[in-house]
Amino acid sequence: MISKTVLAGLACATAAALPAQTPSTAPVTPAPTIHPELWPTATWPVAAKPADEARIAGLLKRMTLEEKVGQILQANITNITPEEVRQYHIGSVLNGGNAGPGGDDFAPAPKWLELADQLWAASVDTSKGGVGIPMLWGTDAVHGHSNIVGATLFPQNIGLGATRDPGLIERIGAATAAEIRTTGQEWTFAPTITVPQDYRWGRAYEGYSSDPDLVASYVQHMILGLQGPPDGSRILAGPHVLASTKHFIGDGGTFEGHDQGDARISETVLRDIHGKPYVPAVEAGVGTVMTSFSSWQGRKIAGEKGLVTGVLKGRMHFGGFVVTDWNAHGQIAGCTNESCPQAINAGIDMYMAPDSWKALYGSLIAQVKDGTVPIARLDDAVARILRVKLRLGLFEMGKPSSRALAGDWSVLGAPAHRAIAREAVGKSLVLLKNTGVLPLRAAANILVAGDGADDVGRQSGGWTLSWQGTGLDRSMFPGATTLWGGIDAAVKAAGGHAEYAPDGHYTRKPDAAIVVFGETPYAEFQGDLRTLQLRPELRKPLETMRRLKAAGIPVVAVMLTGRPLFVSPELNAADGFVVAWLPGTEGAGVADRLFGVGGAPFTGKLPAAWPLTAKPGGPVLYPFGYGLSGREPKVAWKPLSEDPGVIDDGDTGVYMSAGVATPGWSLQVSDGVVGVTRITTVPAQALGGRVKITAIDHEVQEGARHFALAGGGPQVIALHTQTPIDLSRETNGELMVLATMRIESPPPADLTIGVTCGPTCTATVPIAPAKLPVGVWRTVGIPLKCFVKTADMSRIETPFQLSTAQRFETSIARVAIGTVADDVVACAR
Repeated sequence: MISKTVLAGLACATAAALPAQTPSTAPVTPAPTIHPELWPTATWPVAAKPADEARIAGLLKRMTLEEKVGQILQANITNITPEEVRQYHIGSVLNGGNAGPGGDDFAPAPKWLELADQLWAASVDTSKGGVGIPMLWGTDAVHGHSNIVGATLFPQNIGLGATRDPGLIERIGAATAAEIRTTGQEWTFAPTITVPQDYRWGRAYEGYSSDPDLVASYVQHMILGLQGPPDGSRILAGPHVLASTKHFIGDGGTFEGHDQGDARISETVLRDIHGKPYVPAVEAGVGTVMTSFSSWQGRKIAGEKGLVTGVLKGRMHFGGFVVTDWNAHGQIAGCTNESCPQAINAGIDMYMAPDSWKALYGSLIAQVKDGTVPIARLDDAVARILRVKLRLGLFEMGKPSSRALAGDWSVLGAPAHRAIAREAVGKSLVLLKNTGVLPLRAAANILVAGDGADDVGRQSGGWTLSWQGTGLDRSMFPGATTLWGGIDAAVKAAGGHAEYAPDGHYTRKPDAAIVVFGETPYAEFQGDLRTLQLRPELRKPLETMRRLKAAGIPVVAVMLTGRPLFVSPELNAADGFVVAWLPGTEGAGVADRLFGVGGAPFTGKLPAAWPLTAKPGGPVLYPFGYGLSGREPKVAWKPLSEDPGVIDDGDTGVYMSAGVATPGWSLQVSDGVVGVTRITTVPAQALGGRVKITAIDHEVQEGARHFALAGGGPQVIALHTQTPIDLSRETNGELMVLATMRIESPPPADLTIGVTCGPTCTATVPIAPAKLPVGVWRTVGIPLKCFVKTADMSRIETPFQLSTAQRFETSIARVAIGTVADDVVACAR
């Protein structure tokens, strides 16, 4: 699920106030042929309860149309109040990746439980009418209860894929469920059962493996750990929560690893690779399934009746309910965030409409009344939601704080759970190289280097307290251990000496050095790569390894990563090489294997093939399933070629190309403060319809985006990243921000182009005085030196933003850093 900055200004309260809809004018991709009869069948294990079915029928008879529509909507907690939950009969809420009680996503655990009580009380309040159906709260507890300060964070799924231990997966699910229950939520958007095929994809680490059989072998165990057995008992009667497999279907097969992209694959591949884990998921009784943002053969999954209704509900007999991802309904052809009957008609039962729920409420009521949405389909969706709520036990379990484990803070981050996580870390480590240096002798002089060695946030990755897992400090992880902390403790316990020097410059020559390096946190599209290698700024530890090796010091490289990447130079420089993946809060588990605590060998096996070059689809260095134990006979190392096999080795300075944000960047429209809308498909609209975005041709078909700004308040078009870039060096010469654009109407007096380096760090240059021609494609350049007075160029988050509060139209094709422009905008020096 995707999360954004806190959104404000909900679109409208009634159908009469709905913004004008913008139906798609682009050619609609013909519906791909689905053959449900060729897909495997599954057995739904949850027997219908006659008493529950009678209750559902009775509720449907009593519920008004408004109450039914409210049940199929899910709002973000920062975009709805308890009173609105009551007034609109909302069926569910969620906390997005950057959402928390009172707008504080780092709020202490008791505040989460307090809000859960408030929302629940509002949902069952019948003092002003209504049947009072208790609401359901969903959260992204994807590697532990990962939104909550103090929770146990387990290795990200790719690391768990390396353990080859289904029983461990079930214990992790059970521990996660117990910790979720402490803060009052009942539903986790997990497990992710994607089968990644291109590890350039920024969500690849959320998948257990590239192998569908391995993924399928884990699914039932995680669902059983989270939900308990599908034996007819109320889920909340035990220490369990509702699970949701995601993302149905094919998100791991998107073209070139683009997040929210298109899986251009046959139905056979879709079925046999990406569909395989759904059979055990259904047979484990998973309560909900989340559809994908992505497409199959050009059609958005959330709108494909053949897959959602024909395959999942029909052929596989799934008996729970289907929910979309974050405003994913708005990406279906002909839809907007505010209106999309196509989704429910395709088989969607609940709209994840974090900030668009109120507008959808109005449009869906109107669409049921005029027959666009059949009342039978609405009733089926509501019945499915009610059936899951009854199976949970929501109707009889009382307010969240009154339920078992609620408010028991000894369960949150419990020692027993941390022990499971530490075990998982140890079992997840994959040893790729060992020339005899491992296991290390703990009673020795050990140097630890690398800036990621003492950073819990970095070792935990994305979806950690915040959406991207960035902006965190040590105080947010009470009870956690870093890699350095675990190594230091192990060495001291054995009577040795450990020193931490991030740059590798020691005060006492070590017997051996451990150098920690790798990726920094990311989530979703911000983690998309062009090639399979680390960004240039993350390769500095390589020089540390080489320097230490030249000094005669044995080097063990420990890599933090969400995916296999080209690291042949690091493999050559190290005597031992360990892939630690993203281990979570129990970094001491790494030390357990490095020092062979208890004589334990390395047991982790690669969950995906390791590349020889940075070229996607290129040759393989280590195959799927490879992993040394550390007990093999010493073998001489044959140096690897250090040629990555690609020209593009990192950030090219291109932020938008052919109208689309490049990997790691997002095209956004906002009011400059809140109300951020990420533009992934067109047509689209933002700011309640004040900004409309369509595709137009430039050099290639649909090679640019047209923006029609209606005015009436601040409107900002921006290219943004969650990982700030350093442009300080570029400001010393003649480099400029270059925007290939066509001004479609006379520039208003307040039109500016600028950069940002944080919420209060900006610099802008007025554009109107430049007298740019109207109706002509031009490359407009703004010297980077224009921004240095008020912007910190070493941490740019937005290298391009165009702003005005007035009516204006423009088209943009490309944004990059360069030196050649048709028009250069002057600025004060």
